[in-house]
Amino acid sequence: MNLRYALLGALLFLAGASYIFFFRGEVSITNYPSTGTDIIAFGDSLVEGVGATEGNDFVSLIAQEIGHPIINLGRSSDTTALGLERIGELEKYNPKVVIVLLGGNDYLRRVPEAQTFENLSKIISYIHGRGAVVLLLGIRGGLFRDHFDEEFEKLRDTHHTAFVSNVLEGLLGDSKYMSDEIHPNNAGYAQIAERVLPVLKELLE
Repeated sequence: MNLRYALLGALLFLAGASYIFFFRGEVSITNYPSTGTDIIAFGDSLVEGVGATEGNDFVSLIAQEIGHPIINLGRSSDTTALGLERIGELEKYNPKVVIVLLGGNDYLRRVPEAQTFENLSKIISYIHGRGAVVLLLGIRGGLFRDHFDEEFEKLRDTHHTAFVSNVLEGLLGDSKYMSDEIHPNNAGYAQIAERVLPVLKELLE
């Protein structure tokens, strides 16, 4: 009897593993592997590192871990519309992977959700046109109910990006991790770096 259950368990495990293997095989990341050379972080104050001491923003922490510089194109207060206006800054580089983190200021300024994600879609399309992989980072679109998570997942599925959902999960409202209401401190940025680093490493292999 025990042998029967053991065999059944093994078969179920193999079936599950096969499902995961074949499912992942069907999902491809656009432009992976990229022939570019530059790793770029593009976004708002969270990318710029507002709230962290020098060298302790998540972009710098990840760069230290992978032993490769990351070009930081974060700009405080950027909405997705402002990001779209300056996406041409990538022309100066040969992007391999572009980390994109935008949308929080849209929520704070009550930009219509449809406009936010249309802008993000255009930003992603532009980056893909440059031959780079997009690593999309999600954020919340509400304090009590997340209006953004499903839309970020749609972007991931439509454009075939790499994706890390809600990088601020568990940080907001906790003084241990936040320097103010919306910006992490050193400990908070370290948490974000830990969430993003494994995904980025896979894209660089």
